[in-house]
Amino acid sequence: MMSPAPQPGATAVSLGLRANLAQFALLVVVNAFVGAMVGLERSILPAMAEQEFHLAARTAVLSFIVVFGIAKALTNYGAGRLSDRLGRKHVLVAGWVVAIPVPFLLMWAPSWNWILFANLLLGISQGLTWSTTVIMKIDLVGPRQRGLAMGLNEFAGYVAVAASALATGWIAARYGIRPQPFYLGVVFVAVGLALSAILVRETRHHVSHESALLGTLPAERTPTPQEVFWRTTLSDPNLSSVSQAGLVNNLNDGMAWGLFPLVFAAAGMDLAQVGLLAAIYPATWGLAQLVTGALSDLTGRKPLIVWGMWLQAAGIGVVTMAHAFAGFVTGAVLLGIGTAMVYPTLLAAIGDVAHPSWRASAVGVYRLWRDLGYAIGALLAGLTADAFGLNVAMWVIAALTFGSGVVSATRMAETLPAKSATAVGGRGAPASLPSSQPHRPIDRASPE
Repeated sequence: MMSPAPQPGATAVSLGLRANLAQFALLVVVNAFVGAMVGLERSILPAMAEQEFHLAARTAVLSFIVVFGIAKALTNYGAGRLSDRLGRKHVLVAGWVVAIPVPFLLMWAPSWNWILFANLLLGISQGLTWSTTVIMKIDLVGPRQRGLAMGLNEFAGYVAVAASALATGWIAARYGIRPQPFYLGVVFVAVGLALSAILVRETRHHVSHESALLGTLPAERTPTPQEVFWRTTLSDPNLSSVSQAGLVNNLNDGMAWGLFPLVFAAAGMDLAQVGLLAAIYPATWGLAQLVTGALSDLTGRKPLIVWGMWLQAAGIGVVTMAHAFAGFVTGAVLLGIGTAMVYPTLLAAIGDVAHPSWRASAVGVYRLWRDLGYAIGALLAGLTADAFGLNVAMWVIAALTFGSGVVSATRMAETLPAKSATAVGGRGAPASLPSSQPHRPIDRASPE
């Protein structure tokens, strides 16, 4: 298909990873700093809750994840629409500005409520920055390499989570829990903000270009924000399957974030070992996405989503049954590989189904449900752990994760255009809505 000629005086726009390599690579680096901000807390905040603020109840310890998850989820929902109205770059920069106080609050908070406030700001910041880097990468690459693009994006973010968790665990073991580990956060915010404000370029014109290639949707076929929310939440089998899998994926990640350090400490691991173990899971997750994202472009989205959820459940089970360092490492690696199979693939599936004109909004709804999983997982894990113990809490999360894979296996069709005709499970092409909404079919990007 021939691209339309650019208007006089306009900058020529091309879709694809190679054509936009410099900006894509820059956004990968920016997302690494976004992920590093989460890693600040990954290995040491549960210990800080117990040692410095004397919180005994697991629910109270995990309250920072609940606040983070709700704030990030709600911000995700608005980030897509804001980026359509104001521009991607403006939203990205705003997210970094919100993050400026976070490391200072973590350093000097006089009470746990200040830690919760820091995580409120961190959740808002993550919702704006991470959502926007995802949307911008989808804008740049077009339909052919979405899986690869999302794999690279999540690779950068979660390897950075791991590196930051490892670094803060080591610093805490050597110099103390506060303030030294959080000096890193000041650097992360400064560099991320500078790169975003100075070097990142707007990508909305790439959306316009892709829409022109596909054909602009007539007004009567363009879904309203309410329709996008309903489709992505429940009515469309593919979009809603993606949303529930994302929610459960982050539900188990919230559990891992909050309970794994406590489990490791209870088994006799010191802070340095806890930091290493806390880093192995996101490091495996991040590195494996270099393969899994691109693999979904070849084999299809559905197999990786289904088997990835089941492998996550197995990893949680192994950690629950382990009593020594080697067992914890094995479970963390399995959980990381399973998450890597799922995480970029879910985002790529959204891009397969949603038309460019409402794709950012669909991503926002998906990320709303996905990141509410942090809050739900932390609450569920904390309440269950307080009532029945850590092991029962983790088995409950493992069972829910396995069940999510079953839902995806039975309800979702293959969304990759080249594979949809021979989808796993034999379901049809994903581009149609349920019969209750035949007048507004979902339009999907062509692979051509």
